[in-house]
Amino acid sequence: MHSSLHSPRSAKHPLIFISAAELSADLHGAALIRATLARCPRACFAGIAGPNMVAAGCEPVFDMSQHSAMLLGAVKAVRQAITMLRISDEHLRRYPFDAAVVIDSPTLHLPLAARAQAVGVPILYYIAPQMWAWGAYRIHKLRNRSERVAVILPFEEQFFRDQGVAATYVGHPLAERIATTMVDETVVQEIRTGGDPVLALLPGSRKHVVREVLQGQLEVAREVASVFPQATFGVSVANAQVAPVVEALLRGTRLAVRPYADHYAELIRAADLVLVASGTTALEVAFHQRPMIVMYNASRLFYHLIGRWMIRTPYLSLPNILAGRKIVPEFMPYYRSTEPISKQAIALLQSEHARQRMVEDLATITDPIRDTRASERTADLLLRMIEETQH
Repeated sequence: MHSSLHSPRSAKHPLIFISAAELSADLHGAALIRATLARCPRACFAGIAGPNMVAAGCEPVFDMSQHSAMLLGAVKAVRQAITMLRISDEHLRRYPFDAAVVIDSPTLHLPLAARAQAVGVPILYYIAPQMWAWGAYRIHKLRNRSERVAVILPFEEQFFRDQGVAATYVGHPLAERIATTMVDETVVQEIRTGGDPVLALLPGSRKHVVREVLQGQLEVAREVASVFPQATFGVSVANAQVAPVVEALLRGTRLAVRPYADHYAELIRAADLVLVASGTTALEVAFHQRPMIVMYNASRLFYHLIGRWMIRTPYLSLPNILAGRKIVPEFMPYYRSTEPISKQAIALLQSEHARQRMVEDLATITDPIRDTRASERTADLLLRMIEETQH
């Protein structure tokens, strides 16, 4: 490790451990590092980092972002997670860290937080686990293992504070990213001139999710094409890992679907309707104020054995959760047939009024969080925590 990690503890030269286990968390971690360095240029970061965090100035001890997984797929990442925890523990014991920041991923980061606390390193948990939706039995772990929790949805602050968690609403980092994303209107127009209407397929960024979801999205697209012969179809290819899965599924369909490895925002912006896998991407579509249908096909067995006993919210997609009512159709956590999804998609494409009403509803939920500065506020929270724990 770099010799700067041996420097004595100081609020002016803070040494900060930071951990991101997923590619999206790597982006948020990088933005947080930049915001912290803008306020405290001598701060030093090291930890579990992906390429964006490394580029922002973090010294990597392990890259977990390449091993991220979801639901049952998480079993495959267990070995890497154990390695990550062992390496983290070694560094937390060896170097005089002033604080540790863990981003999302509670399965990995609640144990890591316990290891940091064991050696007297205060924890800032950035992007709190969605315990209001499921897994509420773990709230005591979050409460006991973190000095501060930075939450990114407006209602979360009160929810966690009622449970004794020191939570602060900082805004959503996605709003920050969208505000700084340049959309090429020429590309938007090029997509739109291909045919009408435009249907965008966003199957996700993990191989096993794409494998499940894109198949259903293509079935819906085929039904849409039977009603709208001039329709244009585009599919987002989130990363190099999912590209072969997308290519294989597209080869199996007679439909002309254009893959977009770049111009992701342009594809969303050009769409009359977006079919989107669940998760943060649905919120991203909401920020772009495009009509959508959320669909996610998880394991039925997993849901009936475990999931249905753990899920505490009437809605599962973020737009509906934020609205507190159903403003977008959601077919999740699984669907038996794509027929009702196809009917809903065709009905929406046939009704400009219904799509416009959805756009207005999406504006209502995203406008209050659009101008938030999550990275800056979290950086302030982090530096304040370091200062307070050193006095």
